[in-house]
Amino acid sequence: MIDTLIQPFQFAFMIKAFAIMAVISAPMALLSCYLVLKGWSLMGDAISHAVLPGVVLAYILNFPLIVGAFCAGMVCALATGFLKENSRVKQDTVMGIVFSGMFGLGVVMYTKIRTDVHLDHILFGNLLGVGAQDLWTAGLISLAVTGAVLAKRRDLLLHAFDPIQAQAVGLPVRALHYGLLAMMSLTIVATLAAVGIILSIGLLIAPGAIAFLVTRRFDRMLIVAVAVTLVSAFLGVYLSFFIDSAPAPTVILMLTTVFIAAFVHSMRRARVQSGRTA
Repeated sequence: MIDTLIQPFQFAFMIKAFAIMAVISAPMALLSCYLVLKGWSLMGDAISHAVLPGVVLAYILNFPLIVGAFCAGMVCALATGFLKENSRVKQDTVMGIVFSGMFGLGVVMYTKIRTDVHLDHILFGNLLGVGAQDLWTAGLISLAVTGAVLAKRRDLLLHAFDPIQAQAVGLPVRALHYGLLAMMSLTIVATLAAVGIILSIGLLIAPGAIAFLVTRRFDRMLIVAVAVTLVSAFLGVYLSFFIDSAPAPTVILMLTTVFIAAFVHSMRRARVQSGRTA
């Protein structure tokens, strides 16, 4: 029985899968809290899809793929901001147009090149095929983003809740705005090898949404988000070994299950409180 339970830890590719999910969990969970509070969930979706043409272009030019992905993500963010400020179209509509257009461009570009990199690995990741370079890249990005978020967590919190007040007290609002976008793009780049472009949005939204339902204190929200992501990542990868499923979608499914449980719990708690009030 014990031999069966520890069987996943006997394979090097499983150890690397556990390792990279642990590495990317912290920055994803921390950023998720700010995106949920700021209402930027669709922005995360937009940037995650928009990196595809940057990846393809970097491959064509023989540049590091992470450079192309990061540049494409920032182009998407800047284009969204420019169109919002210079048109009457709402931000969610602008983001939908920009990211769908860039994603479509990336798919068209991919069909015109010859490469050994399968499109499924770009879109959905290749968690069981990550190498040492992927771990180093994810680790360095994770360390930088996590450190920056923790160092500026209170400034980012005020900016998320009330940008006007943040500007009034002298905070560099534009730097915080574009800094958050840059960290989001970098973190999505770190997850490309593990969960791919499409599934990365689940890691950028679910942890913050779960923590938001569980607690009302922001410091606890950060801790809960990181803990939930780490546990869901471990259980998702572990369970995928026994049910013979793709690890990355299984991790997202675990996060979705936790969100449903948190939502049901919050609904019951609200009913209890309303009953006591009555």
